[in-house]
Amino acid sequence: MRTLWTFASAVVLISGLVCEANAQGGRGGGPAGPPQPVPPEVAIQRPTAAEVAQMNEALTRMINADASAAKPLLDKYRTLTTVQVPRDNSAIRPVPRNAARHDSFVEIAKKGDIDLLLLGDSITDLWQRSTETYATYFGKYKVANFAISGDTTQGVLWGLQNGEGTGFQPKAIMLMIGTNNSGGNTGPEIAEGVGAIVLELRKDFPNAKILLLAIFPRNAPTSNARRVNAEASAIYSKLADNQRIFYMDIGQNFLSPDGTISTEIMADGLHPTAKGYVVWGEAVKDKIAELMK
Repeated sequence: MRTLWTFASAVVLISGLVCEANAQGGRGGGPAGPPQPVPPEVAIQRPTAAEVAQMNEALTRMINADASAAKPLLDKYRTLTTVQVPRDNSAIRPVPRNAARHDSFVEIAKKGDIDLLLLGDSITDLWQRSTETYATYFGKYKVANFAISGDTTQGVLWGLQNGEGTGFQPKAIMLMIGTNNSGGNTGPEIAEGVGAIVLELRKDFPNAKILLLAIFPRNAPTSNARRVNAEASAIYSKLADNQRIFYMDIGQNFLSPDGTISTEIMADGLHPTAKGYVVWGEAVKDKIAELMK
């Protein structure tokens, strides 16, 4: 078990800035890879160019034939009535992670002997700095934490495809990723990114059970990031089959009755404090124990 050190609020606040600064890709840089396959449960409908053309031709005919009082408006805003092909989804294009951290994970993976794998961004990464809570909830397992602060779905994808997903076969995996995508991706796009990771995990670790967590609430109740994260989680919750993939939404555990987040739970409205990690640990400990059997 690696040495645990004191969890400092300053580290959390600095990490929050790092997360926001790196919200659009893995910190390792480099070009994005090709789009990865996603499960049908989370796939965004993408019509072909021929289908788009056919639909737009039909819409044009309907507008031209319209004789209602709305005809001038339909003509004026004709460009708004055209069907558009969904934009390219950056959340499913693998991007290199932080090189030094990635290399260290690959070395750990090569040694094997991992029963529980933790994947995510800084929210999961900082588990290891939360005083005694990391040992309390994971100390009895052979655990590896392959989370990196500032990471996104595309970074986790890249890591798994470049050595972090080989050399061992864990019994269980706890995954939460996507909050750093919320500044540039929509909820459906993030859900596709999480779905692509789940497909990769099922390929790399066919016998593992996956605990898929809803993205934690963040910031104010009305913030766009919280809304996007909630939308993404609701979509990818459909991936749960309760055989190999299990979904849990423990977000309410971090919220006050009015929907706000206490600084005692998340000092910066994003990263759990030591108390927040206890809340998390208590919420998942029984499920993890069940999946580890």
